[in-house]
Order: sequence, then C-alpha cells, then structure tokens
Amino acid sequence: MENPVIIFGAGGLGAVALDIFKRNNVTVYCFLDDKEELHNTEIDDVAVLGATEDEGFTKLIGKKCEAFVALDELELRKNAVEMLHEVRKVMPVNAIHDQAVVSTMAVIGHGNLVAAGAIINARAEVGNHCLIHSRAVVEYDASMGDFVQIGAGSIIGAGASLEDNVFVGSGATIVAGVKVGKGARIGAGSVVVENVKAKETVFGNPAKKV
Repeated sequence: MENPVIIFGAGGLGAVALDIFKRNNVTVYCFLDDKEELHNTEIDDVAVLGATEDEGFTKLIGKKCEAFVALDELELRKNAVEMLHEVRKVMPVNAIHDQAVVSTMAVIGHGNLVAAGAIINARAEVGNHCLIHSRAVVEYDASMGDFVQIGAGSIIGAGASLEDNVFVGSGATIVAGVKVGKGARIGAGSVVVENVKAKETVFGNPAKKV
C-alpha cells in the first residue's frame, strides 16, 4: 500500500488497526473520531485530528490517503462506510495482521480487520467490513456476509454460513454446516449446533434462543 491511511475511530479497535498497519510498514496519517475529548490527543504518536466527517481531512481520501473504519458499534461503522462510498467514492482497505493466516484460496472483500493469530482457511469467503478478532478461525468452505463480527478465539466450522450483521461473541463455536441468519447474535462461549434465525439471540451449550 503506497498511500498513508486515515483511521476512523480512535478507541481500542483503532489502536489494533494502527498496530496492524505499523507491522505492515503502512503509514497512518491520523485518526478521526467524533468524541471531542479525543481530539488533539495521540495514540502511539499518531494524532486524533478531528471528527469523522471533517472535510479538511476526509477530502484527502481517494487522492492522497486510504481509509480504514475501526468503529466497534455496527451503525457507526455502517455510517462511516456509507460516507466513504457516497462522498469519497472509495472502499476502505483491509487491515490484516502479519501473524494472521489467510489462505491464498480464500476470498476476502474490503474493509476487513483480521487480528493476530486469526486463521481464514481454504475456500472460505469473507464479505466486506468484517471484524475477525485474535485467534478466531474461519474454517474451509465457511462463508460470511458483510459487517460480521467474530469474537476472539471463536471457531466458524467448515461450511457454516453467517449472513450480514451477525455478531459472534468470544470463544463461541459454530459447528460445521450451521446457517446463521442476518443480524443474529451468538453469546460468548456458546456452541451453536443448529441453525439460527435472523435477528435471534442464542446463548449456551448447546445454544438456545434467549
């Protein structure tokens, strides 16, 4: 990546993204965050210069800078991505840790964060703007839609499918072949052995609707 990156979000996820880019020798130009108390502060010598819609900085995106969205909250992440699409006509770049393993046979979209120790296996498909946290495993032939979040240490079994906006808590297991509907939420540590309907929340071992 030749151009520096502007990171949207100066919270913990932003710090993770900064670490990933630095390890990959990518320059981070600045952070943008809507929390005014963070403005004019720094994360590891990189400044938080303004809000996420500050045109003084967003006008650089697509010309001199790339963008990455590091916002945990789903709606905030979607709003930032929509602004980048509609106003700047760009897609955010991926942030893939140098100690993550992504198969050359996997398919991965744009704007994804793949943290340290995560594994995306052969023929897995990852959509856009997903968060795959440390040591999560996406097994072969599994598929994920857009804006999916996979917690640290979770396992998405072979051939499982997760539709858009699914949240999987830390340490959960989605067994092979299970289908998880749009917007569903999987509680931390759960073992999901049967299909989950759209917008359902399930928890436990075996996971049940709550």
